[in-house]
Amino acid sequence: MCNKRTVRMRLFVAAISVMASIFALSPSSFGERVDSGVRGMAFDHNMPVTMTDGLQLRVNIYRPDKPGRFPVLMLMGPYGKDTPYADAPAYKPSWSKLLAKYPDLCRKSSCRYLRFESPDPERWVQEGYIVIAADTRGAGASPGMLDPFSPREIEDYATLITWAAHQPWSTGKVGLIGTSYMAINQWLVAARQPEGLAAILPWEGAFDYYREIAFYGGIPNTVSWKFWWDHQVVTDQHGNGTSPLVDMVTGQRSTGETLSPELLKQNRIGPVDAWPSQPLDGAFYQERMPDPSRIVVPLLCVGNWEGWSIKGYVAAASKAKWLRIETGDHLTPFYSEESLAVQKRFFDHFLKGQKNGWEGVAPVTVQVRRPDGASWQKAAAWPLPKTQWDRYYLDAGDGGMSPDKGNASADEKSYLAMGEGVTFKTAPFAEDVNFTGPAMIKLWVRSSTPDMDIFATLRLIDPDGRDVTFMGNSNPRVPLNEGLLRVSQRVIDPAKSTDYEVYHPHLAVEPMTPGQLYEVAVNFQYPISIVVPKGYRLALTLQGKDWQYAPHADTVRSKDYELPDSQNSGLFYAEHPNRDPALFNGTSTVDTGAGHASYLLLPHVPASN
Repeated sequence: MCNKRTVRMRLFVAAISVMASIFALSPSSFGERVDSGVRGMAFDHNMPVTMTDGLQLRVNIYRPDKPGRFPVLMLMGPYGKDTPYADAPAYKPSWSKLLAKYPDLCRKSSCRYLRFESPDPERWVQEGYIVIAADTRGAGASPGMLDPFSPREIEDYATLITWAAHQPWSTGKVGLIGTSYMAINQWLVAARQPEGLAAILPWEGAFDYYREIAFYGGIPNTVSWKFWWDHQVVTDQHGNGTSPLVDMVTGQRSTGETLSPELLKQNRIGPVDAWPSQPLDGAFYQERMPDPSRIVVPLLCVGNWEGWSIKGYVAAASKAKWLRIETGDHLTPFYSEESLAVQKRFFDHFLKGQKNGWEGVAPVTVQVRRPDGASWQKAAAWPLPKTQWDRYYLDAGDGGMSPDKGNASADEKSYLAMGEGVTFKTAPFAEDVNFTGPAMIKLWVRSSTPDMDIFATLRLIDPDGRDVTFMGNSNPRVPLNEGLLRVSQRVIDPAKSTDYEVYHPHLAVEPMTPGQLYEVAVNFQYPISIVVPKGYRLALTLQGKDWQYAPHADTVRSKDYELPDSQNSGLFYAEHPNRDPALFNGTSTVDTGAGHASYLLLPHVPASN
């Protein structure tokens, strides 16, 4: 047997060996140096980097082809770092939409190295940055278990960041960039505070795994995520011999040597397979959610009125933090010249130390929507200063909705849960009114069944009675906003709630007693932004199913963000299967008026702002 001193020495030597393998850089460890075909840009393809457990991930490094040290921009994702955006079958519609919106995109770059949800390395290398793109564990050229946002995946990311900070071509400062998946994992790894991490720019990335990804108000979001998993992630799983993704350097499949279907299945943990057995918030979700108190790095959080997310901005402990909320689809705005200029100015300040005035940028910048366009507004805080929280009381008697109906007579309105629901409308507005910020709904409800799903849809109606629709996440025709709640998970944590947004812990199921009245609060999925013009109305529709416009509904498109292809179908579509009719297909009732005031809470921003 070894004595304790010998054991400690062996552990020390082993630790030194692992760290040396992680941070050492020999000439051969650049992977395959290939001709980028881009003047001034060196390209190191499929470089191996050793993780703390000995497994090697593969990364691509794009850097200025000249001596010196440069700041690093990094991203890590499961979509295929080696297949051009334009060539990946799953992303061809998105690519066509991007080029239609920005026809000059590939005149300022070859676009050969542009990848889905990722920055264009050519545009950054010419500005004196190194860009490193990594295949996550189990994806593309990186072997191992494919388990999105797991602690193991985020530990890998932290290891890569510190590794990059120690390389001889690096200044030691690493920034993170990317949208959606490559924004979500920024929040997670920032909470680990890896050495070298100097700034993050999460662009439309969720923060709360349970409430923003898996469940909305306790209602499972499985259909859209199954589509994502099957069509975007599993196709790039390491060892997938049927993957259509091709490595632009080798011309071969980018997912490595083929593994058997049985082994592929063993090597992945599908989120939609894990969620049904864990319908309440718990360990699975909590280990995939960052600790906001540990996020202290400078950050610029970009959200969208029709998508993710400002929750990370609100929660993060960073003293240097900025919020920008835009309109448009989930991906296209990331690639605009305006967006690139904002990204560059932010990183130039925090990674290069440039005195470029970034410290004077307003903490909050939002793109306020109107039916006829959108305009940027700067503010000192979120919610916007001087916001007035207006209550629009519902009246079941006449179907109205107004701040003046707080003392209306008690009444009720019933509807079939899976039917067309019930709608409350305001009178035409007498003047333009700006509603920008968080919003929610307080309702008194009962059901003929032991549970009830509430789908609350906020709509804008023009003077001709037509619905005004907006550009959504990936659907070009969506209402102003939607709120969801499974009433059996109605419990609120007051300590984590505010006057304008409640926090449902989702830790237990408390069935309804059929016929009994319950007070509930429903959060909207995202903050709202709309200047309601004079003569327009707001409408609130309550149903037990997702809102959908009829195929030939008389609607009019707003001009908040115009796209040439306005018929594109959305990735996130409305469907919630496998709901037990005995629980959710009953008769729902909403009570209004004296004693049981139900109301819509809206963030009124005075014109003086």
